[in-house]
Amino acid sequence: MALPPSANGVLRLMSFWSTFGPLTAFALVASITPGPNNTMLAASGLNHGFRRSIPHMLGVALGFVLMVALVGLGLGVVFERFSLLYVWLKYLSAAYLLWLAWKIATATPASTEVGAGQPISFLQAAGFQWVNPKAWIIAIGIVSAYLPHENFLFGLALACIICGLTAIPCVSLWTSFGALMRRWLSQPAILRGFNLTMAALLVASLYPLMMEAGTH
Repeated sequence: MALPPSANGVLRLMSFWSTFGPLTAFALVASITPGPNNTMLAASGLNHGFRRSIPHMLGVALGFVLMVALVGLGLGVVFERFSLLYVWLKYLSAAYLLWLAWKIATATPASTEVGAGQPISFLQAAGFQWVNPKAWIIAIGIVSAYLPHENFLFGLALACIICGLTAIPCVSLWTSFGALMRRWLSQPAILRGFNLTMAALLVASLYPLMMEAGTH
């Protein structure tokens, strides 16, 4: 007995959600939780304001989407075959994150006025994803655990769309948090304390990376 069109539609929707619902939840949790990107966006919102941080936000979202696409198209296999390359990437990531933490920690009160200094550009934010250990872990996890083997390219394209749609509101939230904090952090000493806290969180995000590197 053939099912009515409405029932077929419900079944297709249930099948779609069973496949990509967990991916959507994972992408949302991964995007909203603290990490190098969100820490830097909060600092950018505080130091440069929301509008001047928009290129930074878009660079994070679209740069990560590109990473997921390339990992899905075979970049992850390269790191499996050349494990030393992956190890060196971890050390490069650690060095770059430490440099960024130093830049945030040493930002002077004068340079934290909205309109002063230069926020991270779109290309810089997109390029940062390639040395961001959290982004690598999430991208590889999405491709290896959440994409169906059938219609893989369609699933990969849909995963990229899901990642982009979940990333944009999350990065906006963290940037807004930093921008709103400016109302309560008007004194230079408090501003410096906030920047030092953001820098410390950025350094703390290296802990899983260093623990993993120590096993090689």
